Amino acid sequence: MQNRTIAFIGAGNMTNAIVSGLVTNQYDHLCITASNPTMPKLTALAEKLQINVTQSNEEACQQADVIVLAVKPQLMESVCKKLSASVNMQNKLIISIAAGISAKRLSEMLSGASNIVRVMPNTPSALGKGMSGLFASDAVSKSDKEFADYVMSMVGETLWVEKESDIDIVIAAAGSSPAYFFLFLELMQKEAMNLGLGKDASRLLVQQAMLGSAEMVCHNPNLELSELRAQVTSKGGTTAKAVESFQNDNLEQIIARAMQAAISRAKEMSTLF
Repeated sequence: MQNRTIAFIGAGNMTNAIVSGLVTNQYDHLCITASNPTMPKLTALAEKLQINVTQSNEEACQQADVIVLAVKPQLMESVCKKLSASVNMQNKLIISIAAGISAKRLSEMLSGASNIVRVMPNTPSALGKGMSGLFASDAVSKSDKEFADYVMSMVGETLWVEKESDIDIVIAAAGSSPAYFFLFLELMQKEAMNLGLGKDASRLLVQQAMLGSAEMVCHNPNLELSELRAQVTSKGGTTAKAVESFQNDNLEQIIARAMQAAISRAKEMSTLF
């Protein structure tokens, strides 16, 4: 993959994860610049990965072929307007990892730039185990889509969606879902403690069970998730009773409502910024 010059606007956790993935996979660190208003995060990135850093977004973007917008949604408009006032954005690939801001809205913020890819990653990207959904309009070339895919593949798996509205489904199913799993583990740990186990023992039990279960899913791609569940659920056994309790409490509807709430909030956010 060609080493294009990349500017990361914002030096938070996702920038750290993506840059770490790139450099670890032999991407030229001298082709990467990160900008941030304050120095501590930049200093840490420079010391760890030997990339270029600056407190000026404009300086970072002037010579960049690719710009990764990794700022909070509420800051995006002011950041983009300042950038487009001093940097020609028309021939640059723009990758946005901000939730709730459409490609059309980003184009407006960037004085009509249209070469935009929207990405929705998730926090396991920090471990190289992420899941990123990507969308690009027809204005984005095949080579630019391939490059955006390459960048995000440095932190995990990628999935392209055909409709931009499907990014909201990505948010509900992958972007937000680590928090669902953490909540489930938290409540299981709590109940194990209520039943008499210690805190550390309870956490070890549930976290290793979750890790092993995820590995079983990944190592059996031809098995339906329902079949994997059935393999653990002996008729009349303890697992069957637990699953029956979940079903009696309408767990399916609880999950559906939660995912729909995430989608509704994503749509709402698109009207705020």
